[in-house]
Amino acid sequence: MTFLLKPHYSTAVIGGGQAGLSASHYLKKHGIDHVVFEKKTVAHKWKNERWDAFCLVTPNWQCQLPDHPYDGDDPHGFMVKDEIIGYVDRFVKKVNAPVLEGTSVTSLEKTGDLFKIETSAGSITADSVIIATSLYSAPAIPRAAERLPDDILQIPTADYRNPSLLPDGAVVVVGSGQSGCQIAEDLHLAGRKVHMVTGNAPRCARFYRGRDVVDWLADVGQYDITVEHDGMTKKKHDTNHYLTGRDGGRDLDLRKFALEGMALYGRMEGVSNGKMLFAPNLKSNLDNADRVYNGINALIDRHIAEKGIDAPPASVYTPLWEPEGEPVELDLKAEGITSVIWATGFSPDWSYVGLPIFDGTGYPVQRRGVTGIDGVYVLGLPWLWTWGSGRFLAVGKDAEHVVGHLAGHLESALPVLKQAAGG
Repeated sequence: MTFLLKPHYSTAVIGGGQAGLSASHYLKKHGIDHVVFEKKTVAHKWKNERWDAFCLVTPNWQCQLPDHPYDGDDPHGFMVKDEIIGYVDRFVKKVNAPVLEGTSVTSLEKTGDLFKIETSAGSITADSVIIATSLYSAPAIPRAAERLPDDILQIPTADYRNPSLLPDGAVVVVGSGQSGCQIAEDLHLAGRKVHMVTGNAPRCARFYRGRDVVDWLADVGQYDITVEHDGMTKKKHDTNHYLTGRDGGRDLDLRKFALEGMALYGRMEGVSNGKMLFAPNLKSNLDNADRVYNGINALIDRHIAEKGIDAPPASVYTPLWEPEGEPVELDLKAEGITSVIWATGFSPDWSYVGLPIFDGTGYPVQRRGVTGIDGVYVLGLPWLWTWGSGRFLAVGKDAEHVVGHLAGHLESALPVLKQAAGG
């Protein structure tokens, strides 16, 4: 959308992804004058930072953007990349948000009763601000990457597309979260030699006792548990469980991959003299992932028993493979390594925010998106409120809550804000 930027808005939304667009949807419903700033293009990450075989990990029925539920004919399937882009594009068109694309926000500060926002398109003031830029601003690549040989291609997951675009030779995938494991499988299925560097990511079954595990967990109420529930506050920093929706959905079992020739290692500790160095914790990483896997299934078992549900019998996963010792180094040249894919997560960029809203870890202090500064809100973060807060499932519910609170704030502060804006 092209329009002339005004000097003042009731609300400025920073970020034009699913969270920012959800906020715009509800701001429109409340009749609140607003603008959305997007550094790149709307839905950029879905269109430009996903690999070719990318698909949803959760079933399609969990796509619940505001007034835009999944509109296909396979609610228990898993949309692939082009289908996801189509779903998002239809939402973008429906919302028709007042977005300024290619516009970076360089500074956000409070000036009197207003917020001053400096952007690459000019400066504005606003009565309220919604920060919807997520935690996934830039790849978090360890400094050890600088010590890898120059002839090895290094890319983050956002730049990976398919095995054929990598140089011939073996590939190291560093990080065993959702993206790392799915990309490792993509390479493995293509016949590439893969060296997988594991971390503390848990895993989950795809199907159990006759149903998708996500369906069971929804019935159990896991998606309704809030971050304020006992023991849940740390969840916002947890790594997601690894599994896949590929080809109708299946488990991702690194032990099975090992039996088929994939090499596994513990956490990467550094690079020295052409070798990657690892902690001797491969076995514990695998065991802990399996413990979570069995723990989730046991939760489902209890639910089935309590409700008297007729379902196939329970089972417990037992390891298909055990490491023989703990590999602590990998000679990159000797093993023919030509590429390293960094699946080590992302870092947020809050550098432009000149407001005291962060805790000691750099995470915004908030309660379901409402910060301690009147008129300042955050959206789209993992575990902002529930498990689905950072995803299609619940980002809309959080946006509705935030905008409802924001509307009340604007109404109560209207006389002061009018005066501050020169009205």
